[in-house]
Amino acid sequence: MVLPKKRIAKLGIALATVILLHSIIGAQEGASRTVWDGVYSEEQARRGKEKYAQICSKCHASDLSGMDEAPALTGGAFLANWSGLSIGDLSERVRISMPPNNKGKLTRQEIADVLSHVLSVNGFPSGKAELDPRNEVQRQIRIEAAKPKTN
Repeated sequence: MVLPKKRIAKLGIALATVILLHSIIGAQEGASRTVWDGVYSEEQARRGKEKYAQICSKCHASDLSGMDEAPALTGGAFLANWSGLSIGDLSERVRISMPPNNKGKLTRQEIADVLSHVLSVNGFPSGKAELDPRNEVQRQIRIEAAKPKTN
């Protein structure tokens, strides 16, 4: 049986879509680490604090408490909005929408540094390694408001 070229192309597109959806869902469900696992370094958080002060604090306040229409990046409201999602989700949100007057200005490394500062202010522990700037790695790290119980 010989399939027409159009049908083969449609099947290829459908297969690619299934593979993409599977990898996205698997990444979110299979996030093997959480923000409680020390996913950033103290040095990275220091760099992030400097970048945050330069770019983000104008809208989100120096203490991350938020101002006017810019939401807080710390505390209960922030954690309620992001708990259960991944660092990759938050990183992508920053990448496409911040800073509002110059969207896309920040590099992925700068975003990872700033998010390390945000994690630090929110009381999540630092670790030995830096937060990887690659979104596919960040999607494996789940934001959890409450520290998971250890068995």
